[in-house]
Amino acid sequence: MRAIVYKRYGPPGVLHMKEVEKPAPKDHEILIKVKATTVSAADIRSRSFTVPAVFWLPARISLGFRQPKKEILGVELAGEVESVGKEVKRFKEGDQVFAASLEGFGTYAEYKCLSENGPVTLKPANISFEEAAAIPIGARTALYFLRKANIRRGQKILIYGASGSVGSYAVQIANYFGAEVTGVCSTSNLEWVKSLGADKVIDYTAEDFSRSGEVYDMIFEAVNKSSFQACMKVLKRGGTYINVTEPLPSAEMLWYQLTSGRKLLLSRNSPETSEALNFLKELVEAGQLKAVIDRIYRLEEVEEAHSYVEKGHKKGNVVIRVENNTEAI
Repeated sequence: MRAIVYKRYGPPGVLHMKEVEKPAPKDHEILIKVKATTVSAADIRSRSFTVPAVFWLPARISLGFRQPKKEILGVELAGEVESVGKEVKRFKEGDQVFAASLEGFGTYAEYKCLSENGPVTLKPANISFEEAAAIPIGARTALYFLRKANIRRGQKILIYGASGSVGSYAVQIANYFGAEVTGVCSTSNLEWVKSLGADKVIDYTAEDFSRSGEVYDMIFEAVNKSSFQACMKVLKRGGTYINVTEPLPSAEMLWYQLTSGRKLLLSRNSPETSEALNFLKELVEAGQLKAVIDRIYRLEEVEEAHSYVEKGHKKGNVVIRVENNTEAI
């Protein structure tokens, strides 16, 4: 089968097409013919090895010291079950599924084996494979943190980075739970973020959200580009600050938590189960959540896709269409 591999850390140019052995499912695994995958922040960090200094050693142990342990990137997929292991109960040949693969990576390929008990479930019936592939990480992350923060109807939430993958899903899911949503994004995305369900939008290039006079029950930092002090100015006492990209609290964060009664929720992976995906599937099929796709590339264009995402200006998700590609990089 064809796959995109990388043998060393570096810029997008380290990615290249290669013929590799097609996997075979174990007893409790399903073999998925991958129709679509994405370029996520996890892929960018793993390829370039851009991780916080405090996580350099753990990341090297996990990803590989001299070269990558997992040579095939890709943490999201949508596709069709081609075959199943002899002990599989949940799926059958021909099922259309979508899934996350944060633990094993490997979705930049024509086929991928996954455990039937992992974060994989039937694809929403009313969307394409490309749309389904854009849901398992960004939407699941947003859902996990909003649930963890116990978001409730009537609360006011500010989402910084509301036009990105996680942010655009956070806007929609917070709106579903009945919160009053303020989205912060660039000028060109204001109307689009509002169309996702934001009650108010703030252009960060023209307005300082901390001077608006509004206070919030929750601050959701999706891109780690706001000032923590500015967020604290507008976060109510007893409110919750969420940062989905910051792995460890700074001394300042800990001080605020100890002295102000504010809560911190920082970066962590959501549980590797299918529960959240099933919930998101229901929202999609009910028309209450939609996948946001900026661009779609072919598998052989993955280097170009990584270059685009790395610029930091994508709106929603960037998808890689895997099936029916015949050219090589």
